[in-house]
Amino acid sequence: MTAPCSRTLPSLDWQDGYWVGRFQAMASPCEILMDGVDEPVARTLTDIAAKEAWRIEQKFSRYVAGNIIDRINRGGGQPVAVDEETARLLDYAEQCFSLSDGRFDVTSGILRQAWRFDGSDRLPEAEAVARLLPRIGWQRVEWRAPWLQMPEGMELDLGGVGKEYAVDRTLILLQQAIGETGAPYSLLVNFGGDLVCSGPRPDGSGWRIGIENARAIAQAADAIVLKQGALATSGDSRRFLLRDGVRYGHILDPRTGWPVPNAPYSVSVAQPTCTLAGMLATFAMLQGDEAETFLASQGGRYWVQRA
Repeated sequence: MTAPCSRTLPSLDWQDGYWVGRFQAMASPCEILMDGVDEPVARTLTDIAAKEAWRIEQKFSRYVAGNIIDRINRGGGQPVAVDEETARLLDYAEQCFSLSDGRFDVTSGILRQAWRFDGSDRLPEAEAVARLLPRIGWQRVEWRAPWLQMPEGMELDLGGVGKEYAVDRTLILLQQAIGETGAPYSLLVNFGGDLVCSGPRPDGSGWRIGIENARAIAQAADAIVLKQGALATSGDSRRFLLRDGVRYGHILDPRTGWPVPNAPYSVSVAQPTCTLAGMLATFAMLQGDEAETFLASQGGRYWVQRA
């Protein structure tokens, strides 16, 4: 995860027939769209969402001193005991590593020491990348709940799974807060473009979703209407390098330390949960030329943007 945002009180606005709660978390604008609830409930739900997003950010951001990620990264090669919630995320990270044949690796965040995706033409020296590779690889980690032990010098970064997890968790909490009211309602949780909705809006329609910078799929993006489930996007529209006409996206292959060749600009995937949608979107980016083939084999809707 990125460094925590400065926290301001959430805002609430009435827009096009529904309530919109807004706040900042995980370096992203966050929204809660609420149709079929009154203003007091909308305010309560917005506060619940903001507190949960901030809680997860505080707990799992690698930038927060003293949290569980910091304790693991400063463990000096010694085993560290983790709580149940962290254990579930580590189990998920291990599953992602296995399913992706090592392409999705939560120990690869250390590559940020070599790469700066600022839109410039400054590539790292090959030697600088190579020096980091011995400090990457989930296969080097000993994980048996509740104990995690990493070799000294390795680091854990859950940024690749944290925001999607926060989206799904937040929707569950909001639905629990509403309870069994009997009145039809619909909620949409949107954290920086990764989102999930509870179901159709009271009039039976869905939420209309746009995809940022969707150059090649503008018509398809206009047609995305979500009545149930989640949508997640992975891409490099803002984080890349450009050198001698070659674009280097920020999606790195942890096995080489270099950007995935011929990766799409962005991949958006619709699935029942944001966690699953995010996993498949990232997996597809890591497939490079084979992104579309991979997604077609998974079922469900997807949108791929290339140059």
